[in-house]
Amino acid sequence: MRIIYLLSAVILAAGIAGGGWFVGTSLVESRTPERTVTVKGLAEQMVRADLGFWPVKFVASGPDLETARAGLEASEQAVRMFLAEQGFVADDIQVQNITVEDRYAGYNPAAVPDDTRFVLTEDLLVTTTEVDQLAEAARSVADLLRSGVVFSSDSYSAGPSFIFTGINDLKGDMLTEATARAREAAQQFADASNATVGDIKTANQGVFEILPAVEIPNDRAEKQIDKKVRVVTTVTYFLED
Repeated sequence: MRIIYLLSAVILAAGIAGGGWFVGTSLVESRTPERTVTVKGLAEQMVRADLGFWPVKFVASGPDLETARAGLEASEQAVRMFLAEQGFVADDIQVQNITVEDRYAGYNPAAVPDDTRFVLTEDLLVTTTEVDQLAEAARSVADLLRSGVVFSSDSYSAGPSFIFTGINDLKGDMLTEATARAREAAQQFADASNATVGDIKTANQGVFEILPAVEIPNDRAEKQIDKKVRVVTTVTYFLED
């Protein structure tokens, strides 16, 4: 009987020892650090704006409201005629705002000349998908000056603005390209460390940016008709021995 108990104890001890070895082996394996590399991939594409806006703001003044109003109407007619000659239709042009200023109501009315007491300002907005046509019209704006149109001082040099709205059509191809660039960078790192690139662990597609084609300091990006779409993806890959 003592022999049976002794044999059972030996078997139990061996089982515990064996179980402990397996547990220990599992712990060692689970603590083995995974090897990864995080890289960035860049994709850029040149595009042309597909929507343009041109605010045309002009003024007229007079000694009385009726004279100023007649001058403003004459300027609006000249502007609309100019735009029609440039190929724009009535639906492309909208009146945004008309303001009336009585300068006698200002801080120092005695310094206001009688013939410019009333100042009327009108805002027209031209909206079109014909961006090249809009740019050409803006370059011919001197014709309006010869017609007697007086532009508001805060908008004469503003000119048209251009935007690109087709970014959704580019996203798929650009993300594919950016991811490919990221994998190339990961492969270079892997080659240097005698490893191979494995599966993707995490990926961040980044934010799509629409930039001017030529980045000019202190220049307003929306004034350029040509654009550059950019996206930078961040990808983490597993590295395998």
